[in-house]
Amino acid sequence: MNGKLHGIHAPHRKNTVDSAPTRLPVPPVITVPMSMNIGAPAKPVVKPGDVVKVGQMIAEAGGFMSAPIYSGVSGKVKRLDEIVSANGRFDTVIVIETDGEQTVWEGIAPPTVTDKDSFVEAVRQCGCVGLGGAGFPTSVKLNVDPDRVHAIIINGAECEPYITSDTRTMIDDAADVIYGAQLLQKYYTAERIVIGIEDNKPQCVKIMQEAGKDVPGFEVAALPALYPQGGEKVLIYNTTGQVVPEGKLPIDVGAIVINCTTLAVIAKYIRTGMPLVEKVVTVDGSAIAAPQNLIVPVGTPIQNILDHVGLKCEPKKVLYGGPMMGTSVPSLEAPIMKNTNAILAFDEKDAADPVPTSCIRCGRCVSHCPLRLMPAAIERAFDDKDPETLKALKVNLCMECGCCSYSCPARRPLVQVNKLAKAMLNKYNAEQKAAAEKKAAKEKEKEAV
Repeated sequence: MNGKLHGIHAPHRKNTVDSAPTRLPVPPVITVPMSMNIGAPAKPVVKPGDVVKVGQMIAEAGGFMSAPIYSGVSGKVKRLDEIVSANGRFDTVIVIETDGEQTVWEGIAPPTVTDKDSFVEAVRQCGCVGLGGAGFPTSVKLNVDPDRVHAIIINGAECEPYITSDTRTMIDDAADVIYGAQLLQKYYTAERIVIGIEDNKPQCVKIMQEAGKDVPGFEVAALPALYPQGGEKVLIYNTTGQVVPEGKLPIDVGAIVINCTTLAVIAKYIRTGMPLVEKVVTVDGSAIAAPQNLIVPVGTPIQNILDHVGLKCEPKKVLYGGPMMGTSVPSLEAPIMKNTNAILAFDEKDAADPVPTSCIRCGRCVSHCPLRLMPAAIERAFDDKDPETLKALKVNLCMECGCCSYSCPARRPLVQVNKLAKAMLNKYNAEQKAAAEKKAAKEKEKEAV
């Protein structure tokens, strides 16, 4: 793989870049989901009738690949319930009736951090997950041998259209980003700490250069504004030249990638003891009357946010996240999650699904794919129900960035097919593995006889 990775020049539409975050009035009720990370859902530790305060744990981690959850409001637990999440699955939620006082839990205190293990434990107790949208438990990502880490890459690319919440972190909380970088530098042996920022954010580049000028090994990489610059594998390649192989993780090439807002939240927790309880969320889109950045408690219903900012018209589609990789919300009662960085609401024109036509074999999907996959060929293999060809085409490398669908003149739903094709291949691989294990067990039984 030579040169820079491919992508698309998506319109930036950073309408809220100059919108310093303001605090949403405390909603009457919040609905806090237990599944806000990749891995096991958290387990409630409160029951109906319990009084809770800001920063108090309301759910413990459900396993190693999980994260605890804390209340962003003070009030009373109304009930434990179930909702349908954006992925179509049922999710347990804790519904809290707020008292409007925002009383802070008296147990808030900075953690004791003396070495790498206590640092990772602090990150775990913070409740932090990948706040750029991925939702991967951050403590799991950081629980690696420090000697394997050669580069720490802070993701400040924020390449999706509309979203500016990470931009505001770099502008408003630069000191916490740098403090977080110094903590990583202290507990890991990385030779480089680099923050990757797209060059369409010159203010962020300048602020981070100034804030980190006295930190040894810290550097700012001003990267071309080319979506998906913030994709983990893309960012690693464009800052270190390393290629993360199929089926491998960043640590396998000596890298840790951490979102700038995730890092700032960790730094604040270690300074103050206040865990992750609220998010800065960009609210924008063609149906929004007053686009802005808001600070909202985790669990705030989207309806409360839309009521606050005002609407030009009834939205026909509302997204968690950006227009390229975001997910449609099932209801305006859907809550803000830990990894929600934006709520976008679109009018009928912008929400209309394109009408696909026949593939014209133009090859644009291939030329724009950052990982050089062949989406049209993957679509054919999926239609043919051919998992072996899907494996050969390396469909599992797809990051579902949407460059293929965006660039397709025939408006084929290529990224959606890629996602379904990955599920088909994973099911096939699981069946093949089970069949091989069954065969091996039978052969072992024969040998024993």
